[in-house]
Amino acid sequence: MIITDTPIETLAGSILDGASISSEQALALTALSGASLQSLFAAASRVREHHFGNQVSLCGIINAKSGLCPEDCAFCAQSSHHATGVACYPLLDQDTLLAGARSVAGHGAACYGIVTSGSGISEGDELEQVCAAIRAIRAEGRIAPGASLGTLTKTAAEQLKAAGLVTYHHNLETSRSFFPQICSTHDYDDDVATVQLAKQVGLRVCCGGLFGLGETMAQRVELALTLRELQVDSVPINFLDPVPGTPLAVMQQLTPLDCLHTIALYRLILPDVHITICGGRQRNLRELQSWVFLAGASGIMTGNYLTKEGRQPADDLRMIEDLGLVIAKEMLR
Repeated sequence: MIITDTPIETLAGSILDGASISSEQALALTALSGASLQSLFAAASRVREHHFGNQVSLCGIINAKSGLCPEDCAFCAQSSHHATGVACYPLLDQDTLLAGARSVAGHGAACYGIVTSGSGISEGDELEQVCAAIRAIRAEGRIAPGASLGTLTKTAAEQLKAAGLVTYHHNLETSRSFFPQICSTHDYDDDVATVQLAKQVGLRVCCGGLFGLGETMAQRVELALTLRELQVDSVPINFLDPVPGTPLAVMQQLTPLDCLHTIALYRLILPDVHITICGGRQRNLRELQSWVFLAGASGIMTGNYLTKEGRQPADDLRMIEDLGLVIAKEMLR
């Protein structure tokens, strides 16, 4: 069923009845401003509450292997193509990975992501080390293990699933039409194939993007529609925090309202998909960080990011409590 009415409240009601927003309607919503933009936030919040109630979910990550990545992604501190001075180290040992999981769980997070730099995980010892850590995390039963290891082979995906991995994270980063401006060392279809493969072996898939790279609002909508087509389970939304030494070091595209506008669009396009706000929220949202939930987000990443410090978990917990929301004990969706 496709929506035919365009007023925001009518649109929200139709979405709650199970209809899908069209690309034309989504593009029309990108032009909103002022009081109309506030109405969009209200509609997105209504849709979020319908699907998730007053619950929000936390996640956390560990930079398990850092630097020396052969990909040339224009935003990335860990690319070997850029002189960023980022710390470089091999895969962390199991005890360190397990300690990270315990720490994240202690702050109320439901999902813990083991993130490695590079094009993809090396099958053999490196993959087995990750699988061993996943088994140890599952054995403790405090938090659901996730991983972001680059592109996957079917063998690697099956081994991760057998080890007890719950969620595989692999961002498309941006729309297909803008991707060539951001990365030249692999094809967009390589990323799409990894998302499809992870779903095929039965993993929950977390896949989203990074905004503020120079893309248009229309290209943000394009990415959202791709994610809807791929039927991903969770969408992480990141906002560029420019890294000195990268080609995007001086990029300053976003305002807090731009960020909230994007979140609200994604909630209406992906009404029942868990949406988590991750990197760059402190820099880009500033005093409006708490508005992410009012604009339709159903979760946030807490603690540190890959190469930059994040917000203190205690501050995030206080913010959530002040909004009258509660932290879900398990992953949403």
